[in-house]
Amino acid sequence: MKGTVNVMNRMNKNKLVMNLLRGRTFFVLILLILFFGFKSPAFLSVSSIITIVKHVALYGIIGVGMTYVIITGGIDLSVGAIVGLVGMIAGGLIVDGLPVKALGVTLYFDVPAIIFITMLLGGFLGWINGTIITKFNVAPFIATLGMMNIARGLAMLRTNGATYSNIAGEQVLGNTGFNRLGSSAGGIPVVVFLFFAIAAVAMLILKFTPLGWHIFSVGGNRRASELSGIKVNRVMTMVYMFSGICAAVVGLITTAQLTAANPSSGDGWEMNAISAVVLGGTSMSGGIGTIGGTIIGAFVIGVINDGMIMIGVSEFWQKVIKGVIIILAVIIDQFQTRLHAKMALMQASEA
Repeated sequence: MKGTVNVMNRMNKNKLVMNLLRGRTFFVLILLILFFGFKSPAFLSVSSIITIVKHVALYGIIGVGMTYVIITGGIDLSVGAIVGLVGMIAGGLIVDGLPVKALGVTLYFDVPAIIFITMLLGGFLGWINGTIITKFNVAPFIATLGMMNIARGLAMLRTNGATYSNIAGEQVLGNTGFNRLGSSAGGIPVVVFLFFAIAAVAMLILKFTPLGWHIFSVGGNRRASELSGIKVNRVMTMVYMFSGICAAVVGLITTAQLTAANPSSGDGWEMNAISAVVLGGTSMSGGIGTIGGTIIGAFVIGVINDGMIMIGVSEFWQKVIKGVIIILAVIIDQFQTRLHAKMALMQASEA
């Protein structure tokens, strides 16, 4: 009897710790807002909040795609480079069009066509990542690291490292209006609406569709998923395609916001996305994660990035601090995983 009481007490303590761990990112976010608001009163101004939310939306869209990837036990290091490449392709289509040397003409596309082409490109690069990983059994880290370098190199080669500085288009060519993607509606940037729309759809898919359950199953136990009839390779390829499409969306919006296409756009953003996902409670081991957690994680990263800039923290220290945050997040994730396994074992022994 006494042993049972002790087990129950340990179970209750473990449940309390688990609940605190699940809410850790939200608590951290509140503390960060209070800290930066105290250090710099301008941090809580309307203009600053809008800027922060705009940056959060960019990291968050990439983070939504990254959440799917990490739940399956993978990683995608190529998303930041895809942002830059997509921007350069979109800028090139607007400024230079598509020369068809065989016919001696240059084709110019309207904005919807440019969006479609670049989104297709993002999905195609994601498909390549997924195919290399599944068909050739290459580790996700290596496959996407290679794609990161390929995409960044292609972005640079597009103009030999130069920037497309004027992407307004021309009325006579029918390719104006691209900059509207970076505009605001009612004072709120369009990217914010896109972020929450993409997050909402991704959340519904993950929670209420067979594909969502398959994603969790693949991340939880790939072998068992194969034996149960789940097409594991197809699921994994699809999540990398989705990640590539999310990166393409961000590439388009970033280019529109800057009204210029820069081959260096998105540099290092894969780390912001990964940080947001891990801070949001998605396990690097796979099988566990939520879109809601990623949204909060993206806010934490956005607040940290903009907050440190506003209080004058050196760019070099910013990198150190973000690196420490990633390491701590993974350590906490591992602790949470072990605690979850321990609780499951205790419940099994009680049964």
